[in-house]
Amino acid sequence: MTQDVEMKEQQQQPSNSTTSSSPSTLHHLKEIASLIETGAYAKEARRIVRAVRLTMTLRRKLKASVLSAFLNFALSAGSEPFNRLISYLPKEDAHEMEVDSVTSVTQAPAKYPLPELEIYCYLLVLIFLIDQKKYNEAKTCSSASIARLKNLNRRTVDVLASRLYSYYSLSYELTGDLAEIRGNLLALHRVATLRHDELGQETLLNLLLRNYLHYNLYDQAEKLRSKAPRFEAHSNQQFCRYLFYLGKIRTIQLEYTDAKESLLQAARKAPAAALGFRVLCNKWAVIVRLLLGEIPERTVFMQKGMENALRPYFELTNAVRIGDLELFKSIAEKFSSTFNADRTLNLIVRLRHNVIRTGLRNISISYSRISLADVAKKLRLDSANPVAEAESIVAKAIRDGAIDATLDHANGWMVSKETGDIYSTNEPQIAFNSRIAFCLNMHNEAVRALRFPPNSHKEKESAEKRRERQQQEQELAKHIAEEDDDEF
Repeated sequence: MTQDVEMKEQQQQPSNSTTSSSPSTLHHLKEIASLIETGAYAKEARRIVRAVRLTMTLRRKLKASVLSAFLNFALSAGSEPFNRLISYLPKEDAHEMEVDSVTSVTQAPAKYPLPELEIYCYLLVLIFLIDQKKYNEAKTCSSASIARLKNLNRRTVDVLASRLYSYYSLSYELTGDLAEIRGNLLALHRVATLRHDELGQETLLNLLLRNYLHYNLYDQAEKLRSKAPRFEAHSNQQFCRYLFYLGKIRTIQLEYTDAKESLLQAARKAPAAALGFRVLCNKWAVIVRLLLGEIPERTVFMQKGMENALRPYFELTNAVRIGDLELFKSIAEKFSSTFNADRTLNLIVRLRHNVIRTGLRNISISYSRISLADVAKKLRLDSANPVAEAESIVAKAIRDGAIDATLDHANGWMVSKETGDIYSTNEPQIAFNSRIAFCLNMHNEAVRALRFPPNSHKEKESAEKRRERQQQEQELAKHIAEEDDDEF
């Protein structure tokens, strides 16, 4: 009998542990709700930002039963928002929902919930649906949330609204219907501009750029970017995305120098946790640097967590560095699926000329004089008339300043000139100037990113504080005078 009792007690322990896990998540959600209410009444957006950050830590613990209990706590049971949001949740945990809803009724739900709390409930349900891969329900929920947002003009809702915009676009992107919401995103951006919602403008501009670039509409993306209103960045994540999209646009437009600066800056500013984003920035930056004629350092490909993802680009860089056209073609074919998925395949096609130019530079350094036929053989040109192609390639490289040589058309030779001292030129000065400009720019951005308490310069000093300050100043002056007397 005692053994049977012990076995029954052991069987009951797991059920108690499972039921105790749900209230902990629900308790955290209630604390977040109180934080949102405090921020809404005090009109402090930083509390809303903190609430969103805390929600992301609970993302994996969200369940349908917990969400239904929280909806019953935050919204009025039977109200229109409650009925709409509860309809998106799956019905398989109906028993757990009833238990949690009964326990949460004692918390006296608000009869008229705050708009911030209602939008937060939309955000919670939308995150849950996307994580559960219920993309069609997520589309419906996101559309309903955007329709509700159009009727709200509160600065404390802006932080929650920016997150809803992102998930709204993501839900349509996951179902392949991203082009359907382009008009809605443009309308939302116009409304955010009229309401001076700069965080919303920032988010919606990035979503529109992503929408255009998804369908390779680079010209329209550049027109939108150039016409969009300018303001200081409010979110580091959104600013990093903007720099990445700007780098992609500049790369397609052959403005490689500006593209390289934007992509490298996006990779440096990105958070350490955003590994996938930093990998994608580095992939595009490697291609842009190769198109500029630069060879990235080996440390770029050996960054922690990026070795396997950047392996195809490392082998591609090695082929460009050597100037081997056959090796370049084999690597481009070997990793064509990877390059196609990264949308860099059309850029790699442009690299063929750089590979030829690098090989030609190595030849000009190695030989003081070489025939154009041997140049064609070493470059492995496979055209119908390789000598004529080699001659045109050499002539263009000389004109662009890639090599320091001359063409002897009569004998069919390429004659290289002696290499001079690079320190007698302006190149070291240009390199130092670019590094100094980069350091100064980083310093200026750090100064602009400093945050101070709001309206601290407008606060008036009270009489008591003034009296204390004057007393401290008098004591300090007396102490200094006594020290001066002691010295004399």
